[in-house]
Amino acid sequence: MSSRECSCSNVSLLPFSAQSCARSCGEKFNTCSCHATCESLKDCCADYKLFCLDIEPHSGSLLGGTDFKILNATFEQSINLTCRFNSEILTEGYVDENGVGHCITPLLYESGWIPFEMSTDGVNYDRSGRWLSVHHSKLSPFYKIIFANATQWQYYGTPNVSGDLKMIWIPSLIKAERVNIELWGYNETGEAYSANWEAEWKYLYTVGRDVPNNGVFSFTPQIAEHSYSLWDLGSMRVSPSTKPDGARDVNALWSGAHAIAWHLEEAFRKDSAGWALEKCINWDKEEKAMPNFLTEITDCPCTLAQARADTGRFHTDYGCDIEAGSLCIYHPGAVHCVRAIQGSPEYGAGQQCCYDSTGAQVLTGDSIGGSTPDRGHDWGEPPYKKPPRVPGFSHWKYDVISFYYCCLWSDNCKYYFTHRPSSDCRTYRPPRAAAVLGDPHFITFDGVTFTFNGKGEYSLLHSSDYELSVQGRTEPMKFENGEFCTVAMATRLSSVAMREKDSDVIEVRLRDQVDELQVLMNQQVLSFSEQKWIDLKGVFVFSPKPTDVTVMFPSGTGVEVRAGGGVMTLTILLPHDLQNHTQGLLGTMNDEPEDDFTSSNGVIIPLNSSAQDIFTYCAGWAIRNETSLFTYDSTHLLNEYYYAPKHDPSFIPNFSVTEDPEDPLLEPTLNLCAGEGASFCKYDALSMRSLEQGNATLLAYRSHTSTKKALEPVQSCGWLSPPNHGWKEGTLYLEGATVTFSCNSGYRLYGSQERTCQAGGKWSGQDTHCIFFFFFFFTFSSIFHYEWMILKEASYALQGCIYLIRNITF
Repeated sequence: MSSRECSCSNVSLLPFSAQSCARSCGEKFNTCSCHATCESLKDCCADYKLFCLDIEPHSGSLLGGTDFKILNATFEQSINLTCRFNSEILTEGYVDENGVGHCITPLLYESGWIPFEMSTDGVNYDRSGRWLSVHHSKLSPFYKIIFANATQWQYYGTPNVSGDLKMIWIPSLIKAERVNIELWGYNETGEAYSANWEAEWKYLYTVGRDVPNNGVFSFTPQIAEHSYSLWDLGSMRVSPSTKPDGARDVNALWSGAHAIAWHLEEAFRKDSAGWALEKCINWDKEEKAMPNFLTEITDCPCTLAQARADTGRFHTDYGCDIEAGSLCIYHPGAVHCVRAIQGSPEYGAGQQCCYDSTGAQVLTGDSIGGSTPDRGHDWGEPPYKKPPRVPGFSHWKYDVISFYYCCLWSDNCKYYFTHRPSSDCRTYRPPRAAAVLGDPHFITFDGVTFTFNGKGEYSLLHSSDYELSVQGRTEPMKFENGEFCTVAMATRLSSVAMREKDSDVIEVRLRDQVDELQVLMNQQVLSFSEQKWIDLKGVFVFSPKPTDVTVMFPSGTGVEVRAGGGVMTLTILLPHDLQNHTQGLLGTMNDEPEDDFTSSNGVIIPLNSSAQDIFTYCAGWAIRNETSLFTYDSTHLLNEYYYAPKHDPSFIPNFSVTEDPEDPLLEPTLNLCAGEGASFCKYDALSMRSLEQGNATLLAYRSHTSTKKALEPVQSCGWLSPPNHGWKEGTLYLEGATVTFSCNSGYRLYGSQERTCQAGGKWSGQDTHCIFFFFFFFTFSSIFHYEWMILKEASYALQGCIYLIRNITF
């Protein structure tokens, strides 16, 4: 039995009331509640389930067409069921033969939680819920059309690519026996970065009409009519054949965005490379007329280790993921890419960073597989809806289809890389990491370590300048003692709540199940059963499995929470911008450990203070109910934390553990707990009477050490170009790296043949040039002949000639 399983509490049942939840979801009344916490507190109003809707599935593509059902309620088939999303987009619903109500989601231009309301008479929208709109590429393949041979689709009409195209889907997701297969086009029109810049999805034409809904469709592409063949970016849609062509907001499945090579004009099929070059040149002209976004995007991390550790600012690019086998189609030579999580401040642009098997950056200056920045962030950028911030599709419009023009359908990448050059890492500054682990032990941003086993709710990190707050709740630990659960004189971190500015409040807490985490948004439980990444207001949350949660804020702050060994481990990553702007139990991040024990009223205690004095200091960081971000959705939490003191003065922990030679656990503990983190390991193993607990703490400590090592600063000297008429060897540009240069036949090398990146971020040696040997010989001979004719100036001219030769540049 785990320490978590030892804990149980009785929840009192409160009486229901006649108060209604109609138009009142989220409210709390004196007699009952329509708030999400009412189910665990057992104080819901009688009609809570009828008006505060639970749905299945709760997520789907932002392109719309998902049919979701209303749970816990039945309806008459004769009602006029209508759904309204974002208080403005109406879609028709229906009631099936079992009395279950259904809504159809609309085509949206945004991702994240979308509020919706439902009406049973078409007039009064008194029932409400929320729908998770998902970036189409992050959607499970189960919920979209899949191309049987994606390469054939994307290159159709280029040399040696033809034949039938095939697509597949799950038939049960379309509530119809027969379907239409449609092509829709995507475009963004109007003046760039103006109020009239608009995103547009348009129905183009039907490819297959009234075909069986058996999940498979093949066709031989035909050249489209001229007005349609101008559309080179779009998606396929499958919808019921009973609906009119191009009907919006009906039950449907969509493919991802793709280059519609297969329907382009005859000129493309006759000379795809020439056609694409013309498009590439036109794109080049358009880019030159648009604002330069490159100056405001963040630089890339210098190494793959930094990129994977900086989880507050960078996240895996799903198109090139080392965990998924590194299928880097657009970045040959790379094994992993990341994208900057946040868009750039003015233009909402994105950054991409790719790395090879050695962990070095892959740059466009060296390889077609180099990483490229994006005018349209692939994941979109709040407030979404308008160009170039529409998730996925703005990126395709400005960054992907142009790559097809210039690089894939023709060999003219020089145009593309002029506007999308890789960023190096000269200005990159890795974040600083702090941690809470074990039962619990603290490692501040400046590296101070200490143990605090108080019971209560405390401020771990607060920055008034950035309006950032991270709070921690601790609870006493329990362990088996024969047939009984014994309360240990030690605590563990059981919940972490956080917010930045006016973002949604995120809370991550240990569940009753061992080593599982529960995530709450504004006191409402979030489910990751359908999506692993969720866009929220002012924050992103990623949970690939029940033991791991990562929270990312616009400031670049990352909060990682992990469950293991019956405890919670917390890591906070702060960007350099927060230097000198933090306080709380994790210290003042300023490279001065001596002031990390600064109290909330500014008093500093010495680092060598006694364990009791440190305990008293930490207790002073207890929060107040007025500032608490936590959820109190059980009588246990109400009684132990809301109505009780925020720091429990009655809970006095063991400040140390005795290493008794007679203790049978001592020898295996000493064998286990060696090296860095040994003191924390011993404390937890002996106080909890568990080697498993000690080992979990040791592993957490070593993981934190590895993170800090990965985030150590690395000096970059920046990219070096090969000389004209020559080449270089070496594509690593970090401190200690060496690049060598050579010249083509007939050219001589002047400058440095070898240059090394130095500690100060400068390359050794001189710029390298390759000079045509005959031209040099002719120039030198002419100068020498002229000097010979003018003997009285010979000595002066010869000196000048020598100077010229030594300093000649071309």
